[in-house]
Amino acid sequence: TSLITFLYSLFFWIRFENDTAKFQFVETIRWLPYPNINFYIGIDGISLFFVILTTFLTPICILVGLRSVKSYKKEYMIAFFICESFLIAVFCSLDLLIFYVFFESVLIPMFIIIGVWGSRQRKIKAAYQFFLYTLMGSLFMLLAILFIFFQTGTTDPQILLTTEFSERRQILLWIAFFASFSVKVPMVPVHIWLPEAHVEAPTAGSVILAGILSKLGTYGFLRFSIPMFPEATPYFTPFIYALSVIAIIYTSLTTIRQIDLKKIIAYSSVAHMNFVTIGMFSLNIQGIEGSILLMLSHGPVSSAPFLCVGALYDRHKTRIVKYYGGLVSTMPIFSTIFLFFTPANMSLPGTSSFIGEFLILVGAFQRNSLVAALAALGMILGAAYSLWLYNRVVFGNFKPNFLLKFSDLNRREVLIFLPFIAGVIWMGVYPEVFPEC
Repeated sequence: TSLITFLYSLFFWIRFENDTAKFQFVETIRWLPYPNINFYIGIDGISLFFVILTTFLTPICILVGLRSVKSYKKEYMIAFFICESFLIAVFCSLDLLIFYVFFESVLIPMFIIIGVWGSRQRKIKAAYQFFLYTLMGSLFMLLAILFIFFQTGTTDPQILLTTEFSERRQILLWIAFFASFSVKVPMVPVHIWLPEAHVEAPTAGSVILAGILSKLGTYGFLRFSIPMFPEATPYFTPFIYALSVIAIIYTSLTTIRQIDLKKIIAYSSVAHMNFVTIGMFSLNIQGIEGSILLMLSHGPVSSAPFLCVGALYDRHKTRIVKYYGGLVSTMPIFSTIFLFFTPANMSLPGTSSFIGEFLILVGAFQRNSLVAALAALGMILGAAYSLWLYNRVVFGNFKPNFLLKFSDLNRREVLIFLPFIAGVIWMGVYPEVFPEC
């Protein structure tokens, strides 16, 4: 079923008209007894590719779980189907209240996935931490949406774009939306829930968290905060720059000190997503296009390393770095695939992340050269921890006393990685395929 959904999303791409800025495939259904609150959905050049990314990753998550999940397999697949439906609805929502409903509804299946199929004893705590952090931040957005409705009589963003709020109200509304979106990115210091959620979540849960869920915050900034509050956004740009640079450098340095493979990749994911916020709030075409490309690239580039860690955990039942070493001699196929995604995580030329980060740096340099320089330093730190991790796991001394099973990746696992490899190469070599947004 999830594969059919993916093919159906490709059908929308084929029928999509690139020469118009209007929303396409629009549907409106009466939802509440208010004239200006409807179940209003549609897609444009931005949301289309996030829908495709969602439908691309979901069948892979289900396929991964068929082998790794030992109990409640039927319920596991249902949870991912529900999560996929809510995520698609988030990206297609053209009404603020509908967006909020599905934005929050995603928490329910993810809470169940982490709490039921998590890998360790602290999974319940991690699930509650994830749920409460994101829920508390979103309450401010709900209050802001209600205020907007009672002031204007509508929650349609297209109408609100033509509505003028005073600068003071824009600032207050911007802060309310920021409180919600910053937790989802996540930005420092509201990132604490993410590493713990990744460590406790099953492999497929980490793929959804890093590959799609982290995009909800930056998508919200791009879709609502920036266009709806044009006077408040430049006012807060230095604040966003400061938080993003701190997050990039802090998480990159923290990554080098981690001992858990999942935490290393989780902190790396936070650094990449804060590159996105720098580009987005540069408020120029290079920065915004770069942030969109990096968000799309981040899907496969961040998800594949979690699948690599999952393959190791299935065999050796540990994610502690010190127990690994010399895998090139016992798992050559795994070492080759891990080698491919290491430079992709470093944003080397030819990989999908390079174009996005390059455009982000160009856009940031036009606004603030110091921010661009510090972000470039973050790229150097990213290369340092990526190479350190690969060298530590794949090379070094082989430790047979700690490793339980020496089998390499099987055919099914290799097939799972092939779409990620194809996507990274395709986006890195030919990014022009994505329409201008």
